[in-house]
Amino acid sequence: MISEQRVKLMTRLAAYEQKEGKQNEEIGSYFRDDYIGLQILKSVIYATIAFVLILALFVLYDSELFMTDIYKIDIMEYAKKLVFYYLGFTGIYVIISYIVYAIKYRKAKKRLKVYFNNLKRLQILYQRERKDKMQ
Repeated sequence: MISEQRVKLMTRLAAYEQKEGKQNEEIGSYFRDDYIGLQILKSVIYATIAFVLILALFVLYDSELFMTDIYKIDIMEYAKKLVFYYLGFTGIYVIISYIVYAIKYRKAKKRLKVYFNNLKRLQILYQRERKDKMQ
């Protein structure tokens, strides 16, 4: 006999596996600090690329002014400003990334816990059914 409760639970488990289960399992395979550290490393790389692109766009947009002032610019002072802006930009990006990925990790772990609890419930339902058949 087919148990309606078991079918509903199996359907819910299958839907989870197809939608977000794979991504949550991938996230859950890391320790919290390892996952967040890896994502922050990626964020630093992306922030660097974004900063270089923004800088290039700024130079291209204002290239005439940049070319006329290039001989008047104190290179060391300009480099210090660029480094300061880069560190500020990257720092803000890293802080935001840390918050976003910490929340994402926590939610994935919570969903995985619910998933594994549902698997245990399904196993208990199967064991009860086998036990009832034997009696």
